[in-house]
Amino acid sequence: MLSLIIGILIICVVGAICFWAIDKFVNESRLAGLLKLLVGLVCLAAILQRLLPLAGINWL
Repeated sequence: MLSLIIGILIICVVGAICFWAIDKFVNESRLAGLLKLLVGLVCLAAILQRLLPLAGINWL
């Protein structure tokens, strides 16, 4: 259980770093919005991939 929490925290930290890098280095606001959406979806999918087996749902 502790490794699950640590894994989710790592995913959130990596997502936050990506959000910061997008804010800092992407000048065009439309592209930045799309990249942030993509990062958010990838982080959500990674978190769900870790949580769903606990609920008994085998996704991949």
